[in-house]
Amino acid sequence: MKILLSLIFIMGNLTTIASITAETKPNFPIRPIRIITTDPGGAADIAIRLIAPSLSASLNQPVYVDNRSGGGAITAIETVINSPADGYTLLLWGSPVWLMQLMKPNLSWDPIRDLAPISLIATQPNVLVVNPSLPVNNVQELITLAKSKPGVLNYSSGSTGASNHLAAELFNSMAKLQIERIPYKGGGAALLGLLSNQTQLMFGTAASVKPQIETGKLRALAVTSALPSQLFPGLPTISSTGLKGYEALTLYALFAPSKIPNTTIQILNRQVVSALSKKDVIEKLLKSGSEATPSSPSELAKIIDDDISHWSKLIREAKIQID
Repeated sequence: MKILLSLIFIMGNLTTIASITAETKPNFPIRPIRIITTDPGGAADIAIRLIAPSLSASLNQPVYVDNRSGGGAITAIETVINSPADGYTLLLWGSPVWLMQLMKPNLSWDPIRDLAPISLIATQPNVLVVNPSLPVNNVQELITLAKSKPGVLNYSSGSTGASNHLAAELFNSMAKLQIERIPYKGGGAALLGLLSNQTQLMFGTAASVKPQIETGKLRALAVTSALPSQLFPGLPTISSTGLKGYEALTLYALFAPSKIPNTTIQILNRQVVSALSKKDVIEKLLKSGSEATPSSPSELAKIIDDDISHWSKLIREAKIQID
C-alpha cells in the first residue's frame, strides 16, 4: 500500500512539473516573422536586412522584410497596430512613428498606447552641407551670412516632418535665422536640388551626403549629433561650433502591436540586441551611415518620451503640420 501511494505521489508530482514546463516553455516563434519597414535602400531597410539573418538563425524561423514605398508611414503603422499582438508582425521605422502625433491632428491611433517598444535599432545624424559655391567654411560663417541676407538663402528638404526638415527648422529657431525651405518630394530629389545649386544648403542624412562630400560635390560644415560621430571623423558638431545644445538625430526602432505578451517581447529583444552586437553588423551599419544602438524595451520607451519632449516645442512654434 505504501509503495502504491508513493507511486501515486511521484506520478502526481511529475504531472505537475510537466504542466508547469508546458506553461512556461516559450512557444514563440513557430512560424515566419514579418517586419514592415520603409522604402528599399533606406536606413531602416538596410538595418533590418543586416540583422534579419541573425534573427532568423537564432529564432529558427524565417524573418522577411515587407517594404512600404511612397511615404506610406501611416499605412504601415496602422497595419502593425491592427495586426494580432503575437509577435509575427513587427514595425521597424524612424522617429515619425512617435513624432507624427505632433504634426498630424486627429490620428486614429496613439503610438504610445498602440505600439509596444522592443528595441532601439540604430541612430543616424544629419550633416549640414552646403553647395561649394556658397562662401562659408564653418557654422559661424553660415550664421553670419544668413543674418546679413534674411530670406535670401534657402535649404533643401524632403517631406514635411522628415529629419532634414526638422533639423533645418531647429537650426533656424536656435540661431534666429530666416533660411527658407524649398520642399521636394523626397530626400533624393532634395539632394539633387542642392547639387544643382537650386538651394544653398541641406541637413542631409549621413548615408546620402557622404559620397558627395568625399568627391567634393558638397562641403560639410558639421554633424547634428550632440557628440562627434564615428561616421565623420574630425567633423565638428553644430553644438560645438556655434549653437550650444543643438542636437538632431534620426532614431530607428522596432515595435510590436500593444498587448503583446511580455515573454515574446523579451525573446525578440534578446535576439535583436545579440544581432546588433555582432562586429560585422556594427561595421556594415557604419558603412551604410548608421550607428548600432540596441536598447531594452524600457530604455526605448524613455528615449521616445525624451524625443517627443525635444521636438514638441519646435513643431508647435514652427507650425509644422502634415496634411
